[in-house]
Amino acid sequence: MAIILKITNFPIEFEQALPILRSIEAAGFEAYFVGGSVRDTIMGRKIHDVDIATSAYPEEVKKIFNRTVDTGIQHGTVMVLDHGNGYEVTTFRTESTYQDYRRPDEVTFVRSLKEDLKRRDFTINALALSEDGQVTDLFSGLDDMEHKLIRAVGEAEERFNEDALRMMRAIRFSSQLDFDIEPATEDAIHGHAYLLEKIAIERIHEEFVKMMLGTRPNLGLEKMIETKLTDYVPGFKAEHLALKKLLALDLTPESEIEVWTIFAYVFGYNQSTTTKFMREWKSSNQLTEEVARATELLTKVTANKVDNLALYQAGEVAVIAADHVAQIFGLDVETKVLINQYSKLQIKSKKDLALSAKNLLMENVYQPGPELGKVLQYLEENVVNNNLNNTYDDLLASAKALKEEGSN
Repeated sequence: MAIILKITNFPIEFEQALPILRSIEAAGFEAYFVGGSVRDTIMGRKIHDVDIATSAYPEEVKKIFNRTVDTGIQHGTVMVLDHGNGYEVTTFRTESTYQDYRRPDEVTFVRSLKEDLKRRDFTINALALSEDGQVTDLFSGLDDMEHKLIRAVGEAEERFNEDALRMMRAIRFSSQLDFDIEPATEDAIHGHAYLLEKIAIERIHEEFVKMMLGTRPNLGLEKMIETKLTDYVPGFKAEHLALKKLLALDLTPESEIEVWTIFAYVFGYNQSTTTKFMREWKSSNQLTEEVARATELLTKVTANKVDNLALYQAGEVAVIAADHVAQIFGLDVETKVLINQYSKLQIKSKKDLALSAKNLLMENVYQPGPELGKVLQYLEENVVNNNLNNTYDDLLASAKALKEEGSN
């Protein structure tokens, strides 16, 4: 084993999980923290998921602990429950061929850490950390980390044929960590870009958003264009000129809504085409609606047609996104002008109206029916445009006046 680094200060997430490693080792097996959490610990980054790999087979793991869940036992993964936390413990394994470019046809459990690390995607992720702080690095991951390189473990072509999503992951890591992609690995992405069509769009969606919210989204987008991955994701192939326009901007999205608003706006989409685009990416209904609203508001900013009603119809989330994206595109609007103008609206939703349909019925001004809905819409729009004060008395008086006008 190539052990060339020792960590003396564990993050709290590892400290809490140490009893799991020690219990496995006490039973006569090997156990290590592995993957991205080890990489991020070495780099001083916040870690998210704690993954544990072991020489113990799944049934052996289940005998060691009282509380376990078979989350992925066919692939060697058992969830160990400990003091309110769940830890995925996965048996060392090797994988056979990947006929669908997504999942191995067969998984074989092994006792060898080396064999397990050989199947991992990139050298900086093929690291193992023991409970005493020793880092095992068999593929020069620490050296690549020092030189800020994303390099496939072994032959890049093999890794991408195993799981084509790894091409997106390489570019995502490049953006998140501000690392370059090693030339042979990048060449392999270019040569295998077409395999991305084999991957579920939901998986690509997740990697793409992480890339755009990384340290250098411009770099990630540039790498996607250079390697032709943009030819194999929804809506991008026909938009190379628009994508290259984005590379000239300082892309700094702060949320997923802003990520998609940037693309919908630069592609010249309206609400309908934005909705279609987002659905092709299998986005949630809520995200789709917010992006469509933010894009529509940006279109109005460009046409200098932003008024209170436009801000009200967009809503707070879309207004915040549109305000920041407007700065990214250098549109002629001061920072936070949209947000400040929105904050001054008398109401932010129909529920904020001081007068309700129930009130109008109780006051015997209107009866149930279409006319009642129309008067409430009138009151809502006039409050938004500051033609009416949002008080019970003012709104009731206006509603009564409308009723009298209609009866004359």
